Amino acid sequence: MPAKPSFPAFSAERALRLARETFDIEARALLGLKDRQDGGFAAACEAMLACTGRVVVMGMGKSGHVGRKIAATLASTGTPAMFVHPAEASHGDLGMVAPGDVVLAISNSGGSDELAAIVPALKRLGVTLVAMTGRLESTLAQHADIAISSAVDEEACPLNLAPTASTTAQM
Repeated sequence: MPAKPSFPAFSAERALRLARETFDIEARALLGLKDRQDGGFAAACEAMLACTGRVVVMGMGKSGHVGRKIAATLASTGTPAMFVHPAEASHGDLGMVAPGDVVLAISNSGGSDELAAIVPALKRLGVTLVAMTGRLESTLAQHADIAISSAVDEEACPLNLAPTASTTAQM
């Protein structure tokens, strides 16, 4: 049986310091979004308000978790919305998406293979494709009808790996 990793002794002071640093990073990420928004944000709002179908939210990994929450929030406020997993979409669930829908595709990198695989089919359906991504130069953003920036300067993770501030920005 592998040895259990050892961690430094718990320090309430250190935990509070790290929590405060995390809040600061995430607050800066949210404030940074103000200047990153442009006509794409307004166009996405307009498309969703004018939608005659549903808002279909998609995302992989942590972006998918955020997408589920966004779809639930939209539905609870009266906007017909649902989450469709992009990998499942390429195995038949794309049939849940119909003309008149708006698809909100969330990907921090904008390079998700699963989303890229279904973009051509979404385009053939004639849905409005809104990309929310941390990289407006990404493939997803370039193929979308509308792109929204969710870029952040840093994550709260000390290794800058775990999506912390970026998922807060997406939300």
